[in-house]
Amino acid sequence: MISAKHRKQKLVTEINTTPFTDIILVLLIIFMVTTPLISQSNIKVNLPQAASGKSPESAGQSQVSITITNEGLIYLDESPVTRKEFREKINAMYRSDRDLSVVLRSDRLVRFKDIVGVLDPINEMGITKLSIAVTPEK
Repeated sequence: MISAKHRKQKLVTEINTTPFTDIILVLLIIFMVTTPLISQSNIKVNLPQAASGKSPESAGQSQVSITITNEGLIYLDESPVTRKEFREKINAMYRSDRDLSVVLRSDRLVRFKDIVGVLDPINEMGITKLSIAVTPEK
């Protein structure tokens, strides 16, 4: 009979992946919950109301958001830009992706001149997928 002292213990050579899998699944759930919150704009604008307002469909295409504030500031995907920078950046985006979709978010008190100043370069480049963000009427 072999005593307990002389018995060799078998080494475990495999890695237990169960805790790792649990952590990955928790992170996946956290990212799935927070992603829609991140995509909402932090720039506050008072959108105009419309009876036919609906959310734009962006399945399978790239989308850029342009926001015009009441003060006339232009934001391109949350980044403030000047009119010259806007023209250059939107042109570069359209050259890299011809299927570019534009969503225009404008405060209801913005002068029409400022809106035309943003729409003019978009029209010159030939971008045809344009949506104007509104709030649905109640």
